[in-house]
Amino acid sequence: MSHRPLPGRRSVLRGSLAASAALSLPTALGAAPAFARSGRPTAEWGVQAGDVTRDSGLVWVRSDRPARMIVETSATESFRDPHRWQGPLLGPGTDFTGTTRLRGLPSGEQIHYRVLLTDPDDPRRTGEPVTGTFRTASARRRDGVRFVWSGDLAGQGWGINPEFGGYTIYNAMAALDPDFFLCSGDNIYADGPITGTVALPDGRTWRNVTTEEKAKVAETLTEFRGNFRYNLLDENLRAFNARVPSIVQWDDHEVVNNWYPGEILTDTRYTEKRVDVLAARARQAFSEYFPISTLRRPGGRVYRVQHHGPLLDVFVLDMRTYRNANSPDDQTTDPQGILGREQLDWLKRELSRSRAVWKVIASDMPIGLVVPDGQNIEAVAQGDPGQPLGRELQIAELLRFVKHRRITGTVWLTADVHHTSAQHYQPSKAAFTDFEPFWEFVSGPLNAGAFPANALDGTFGPDRVFVKAPTTANVSPAGGYQFFGEVDIDGHSGELTVRLREQDGTVLFTQTLQPGLVGQ
Repeated sequence: MSHRPLPGRRSVLRGSLAASAALSLPTALGAAPAFARSGRPTAEWGVQAGDVTRDSGLVWVRSDRPARMIVETSATESFRDPHRWQGPLLGPGTDFTGTTRLRGLPSGEQIHYRVLLTDPDDPRRTGEPVTGTFRTASARRRDGVRFVWSGDLAGQGWGINPEFGGYTIYNAMAALDPDFFLCSGDNIYADGPITGTVALPDGRTWRNVTTEEKAKVAETLTEFRGNFRYNLLDENLRAFNARVPSIVQWDDHEVVNNWYPGEILTDTRYTEKRVDVLAARARQAFSEYFPISTLRRPGGRVYRVQHHGPLLDVFVLDMRTYRNANSPDDQTTDPQGILGREQLDWLKRELSRSRAVWKVIASDMPIGLVVPDGQNIEAVAQGDPGQPLGRELQIAELLRFVKHRRITGTVWLTADVHHTSAQHYQPSKAAFTDFEPFWEFVSGPLNAGAFPANALDGTFGPDRVFVKAPTTANVSPAGGYQFFGEVDIDGHSGELTVRLREQDGTVLFTQTLQPGLVGQ
């Protein structure tokens, strides 16, 4: 592994952990850390960085009241000669959240930052600074890249349990010192209320931190915002956010289970039945609570490509916003599919332009695993092992394009199904054969119910090389089966190694791929 040593990085992590430990886990959304100065803005929800490139990054914060956001950056933890960035005014229109873009940063360097919140009417009244750090992408191939990925947080009623240690999986991910975290969706479960206690099968009791907004399904903008704030009550997650930047995508549970545009709900828990209305509110809250560059542009969108130096491009997909209605998915023509024509054309165009050694396709749903929605299909595969039908037609078009344009180094990463597995797709075993072999790796959940492995669809010839999943549904985090994945790209050889890991970081499966190949 050629990932360069970073003097001071480990001390930064220790400092972040110590600072996090000083904040007791809040039990209500209004709880504030002990260091808060009376009458001054505070940032009790921590800080985040996101969409970091060679020379830029986004920094996020939330204030407890109207405030001006100011960011200072430095090459050292001492903040000698800091550079000051004037951020936005934070107010109720964005739920007191804001993001500041940092530009002109040095590549491949550790950036230390602190966020100051000042009274908009009296700049001398400044809250306690909140610090964070991130590493910009390196322009030097030899430095290598390491990142982690997973998804599915606070699902199926399993929330923050202080007796369990909270979201401890974030500590295991942080221990690997990743360049960034790819969150593959289901960042919240807006459709999953959190109760105070849940009975476990062995007679024990799971005890959740609860809030008003998590007591029912989210329908109003206030309730969606409260769902995002809920996860930030966890000190492990706040400490992780302060030292590992993120690339975030979304899936269904940011809105409601298995949603699609135009859907009208029959769920009696909802008074607002129009999914499009719910999705618009969820999208606003999502854009407020994560630092995502493309959501802040006119006509903002979730799908984007993140360039991370010469070794890696990450293609972040949105399989939710542009899909057609869930159905048996057996139609012989399907121009809209799961991506929509515009996003599919964008993906093909950006893949063909990419000069990175590795092209990670961050998919919020798996390709060859059958994910049902009652009698309909929620994902891509519908269980018919024959020629592509329905949404499979778009995937076939994309795979054919990759083969014939000789696009090298594609790897698929996903979450969604609440177990971990590795699938190798091979034309020699497939009904549709006009593609080159590729790998799809699945990880998750972070803190949610675990479920048995999904059935495979033979259309693209998947071979499940590895899987770890429970045999019963909705196993709690106390029962194990919480997972994340690691991707390590060696700067000298260019090899990409995937490790599927358990909650404590234990390696379950390892696969190394070679650079420069169209098929693996």
